[in-house]
Amino acid sequence: MTDFTEKTQALRERLAEISLLNSIGAALYWDQATYMPRGGAAWRGKQLAYLTQQAHARFTDPALGKLLDELMPYAERLPADSDEAALIRVTHREYQRAIKVPAELVAAISQHASESYQAWTVARPADDFARMQPYLERTLDLSCRYAECFAPYDHIADPLIDSSDYGMKAADIRAIFADLRAALVPLAQAITAQAPADDTFLHQHYAPELIERFTTDVIKRFGYDFERGRLDRTAHPFAIRLNHGDVRITTRYPKDTLSDPLFSTLHEAGHAMYEQGVKAEYEGTPLAGGTSAGVHESQSRLWENLVGRSYDFWEYFYPLLRSLFPEQLAQIELEQFYRAINKVERSLIRTEADEVTYNLHVMIRFDFELQLLEGSLRIADLPEAWHARYQADLGVRAPDDRDGVLQDVHWFSGLIGGAFQGYTLGNILGAQFYAKALSERPEIAEEIKRGTFSALHSWLQQNIYQHGSKYTAPELIARTVGRLDSAPYINYLRQKYGALYRL
Repeated sequence: MTDFTEKTQALRERLAEISLLNSIGAALYWDQATYMPRGGAAWRGKQLAYLTQQAHARFTDPALGKLLDELMPYAERLPADSDEAALIRVTHREYQRAIKVPAELVAAISQHASESYQAWTVARPADDFARMQPYLERTLDLSCRYAECFAPYDHIADPLIDSSDYGMKAADIRAIFADLRAALVPLAQAITAQAPADDTFLHQHYAPELIERFTTDVIKRFGYDFERGRLDRTAHPFAIRLNHGDVRITTRYPKDTLSDPLFSTLHEAGHAMYEQGVKAEYEGTPLAGGTSAGVHESQSRLWENLVGRSYDFWEYFYPLLRSLFPEQLAQIELEQFYRAINKVERSLIRTEADEVTYNLHVMIRFDFELQLLEGSLRIADLPEAWHARYQADLGVRAPDDRDGVLQDVHWFSGLIGGAFQGYTLGNILGAQFYAKALSERPEIAEEIKRGTFSALHSWLQQNIYQHGSKYTAPELIARTVGRLDSAPYINYLRQKYGALYRL
């Protein structure tokens, strides 16, 4: 056991150094996405590439591999639920993945992502796809090169999907999407055949500082700890973990709208509370973070939609919001406000889409990712393909590329593939987790009506947050709800929107 203890300590020391490098990189990325001057973009790309390459080199050091090989027999004899066993098992799995990717490719991906993101912040407002086309072509090349590191595969997208949602392949996602689409399309058609809810009052001037005051109060009540976090502004909202004591969120305040900054802040708080809730003992190891994109999105979508768009939530919070915006909301009753924030319509923007049509936006992007990686769709043809698909699937066409192919940051700050399926997996899992929480803690519903969330937050802390990446997503799902099942999510949508639209 002494030998095991010494080797485990040696492993933790190596991992802590790697974690420190990654944390520095996260701080630099946060700065780039918030307050860094544009002139710093080129050098920032070099900084991030250097840090990424250094972290990768240390993580793929053969000495670390040897240490893991020596520890694996111990891990196999430990209880399956042991933190030490999980640390060794998870690190070994990630090591085996990392050694397949050359260090120079890791650095190239990091530097290109930084440069591409900075270009996108200029190109999107200017509606300039031509500026981004060479960046996207480079991104696609890097994405394919990354995937090839893991050949053979069933589909070129599989390694990219697996890196975000471990154990899942393109065929799995296609099957899930096909079943979900069969349920969602008729529901969306039945609702959009009716006269839309009036939400014009949501589209006028709402002072950003007052929105921020309101959302800050809400997410504090949710359980977001401002002693270990902060809220800032950015071009595309995100949450980021620097370390256990520093998990930050960002939002944006588009002109003349309430919904976007309101719900995007609730969304990012859901991500951040997950990260804040991971066991402090996991700091400096691969266990210190959410286990998959799908599970992470389950938390953001749960707090944003199942809680934040519910009638029970607004019974308490609407009077508070109304008091901040008497001019805009004085004549708007709760029922009208509730219908407006749950308006279902054929729309252009994924992040602003309603719950019923949201996943159709995700499916479009997922299909494009597969086509681009397969080589059946060229980057040059992507804008028109985007417009045609939106017209076919949602009956709308963007007037420009700014609200078309340029709208999402993902392909302009990362790789193509594995970026979007997590949102829909998160919707499904969020509904499952929430239903389970309500069944075990029935007081949750009454607490929400009183503007308190301790029962829900504690259930999530106990069952999801604290575990970090100790369990894979399939293992965590098996422990909490048994298996991935879209039925609770579909039932939730049918019940909620059936009542709203009298279906």
